[in-house]
Amino acid sequence: MTINFILNGEDVVFQGETGVRLIDILRGHFGLFGSKPGCLAGQCGACSVIFNGQVSPACLIPAFKIRGREVITIEGFSQTIEYQEIIAAFIDEHLGNCGYCEAGKVLCTEALLDKIPAPTKEEILMGFSGIKCRCTNVERLIKAVNSIAVTRSRRLYGRSS
Repeated sequence: MTINFILNGEDVVFQGETGVRLIDILRGHFGLFGSKPGCLAGQCGACSVIFNGQVSPACLIPAFKIRGREVITIEGFSQTIEYQEIIAAFIDEHLGNCGYCEAGKVLCTEALLDKIPAPTKEEILMGFSGIKCRCTNVERLIKAVNSIAVTRSRRLYGRSS
């Protein structure tokens, strides 16, 4: 079956079985390895992508659901100024990352700040509830997200949140 969709801003075509998972399409067909096949049950967040504007586990999305839809991977998102802001804040807060769930954390940060420009601690924790990470200090993550919110607010509006 031929499946057309938008991948990182480009129209692409996947030719294959309709039940193949998006994570396998990204890695096997398009060579995009930033999303990792972790639990393969939608529980860990390692395979996170932005699917039609929502952070979603690519391991749970069958090929037939991506037809005509938009998928943004960490590789595509890494070309944005928002990505640079997120990574800079993660580095500034000395977030020790093993790298396995980094795509999920970065994309969750973006999705959260896109919806809630100045999130509370509770909103940040809820925004990351789908990421099962053992290598990130939660308090540092909260500080990083707050820092990104301030940086973004200054960039967009010339003021702090």
